[in-house]
Amino acid sequence: MVRVGGLRYRIDPGAAIGNRISGLALADSGEALDPARAYTVAGWASVNEGTEGPQIWDVVEAHVKRLGTVSIEARDTVEVVGR
Repeated sequence: MVRVGGLRYRIDPGAAIGNRISGLALADSGEALDPARAYTVAGWASVNEGTEGPQIWDVVEAHVKRLGTVSIEARDTVEVVGR
C-alpha cells in the first residue's frame, strides 16, 4: 500500500483486491474524488519507471522554507473496517 496524505477513505483489509478502498475523498473539503478528473499527486517513491519531476523531499523542503514554520494538525482520515 502506498501512503497518502490529503485523502479520506475507508479500508477493509479483508476484502477482495479491488474492493478494499471506499469513500475516497479530499480530506480538507470532504469532496469525493471524481474518476473522470486528473489529479496531481506527490509520493515518497515512484511506482512507475521513467517518472519525471522533482524528488518529493525537494518539494517538501522548498515548501517548508517558503512557510518558515510548519504546524501539523492531528487527522483521523482513515477508517479501518471489517477487522
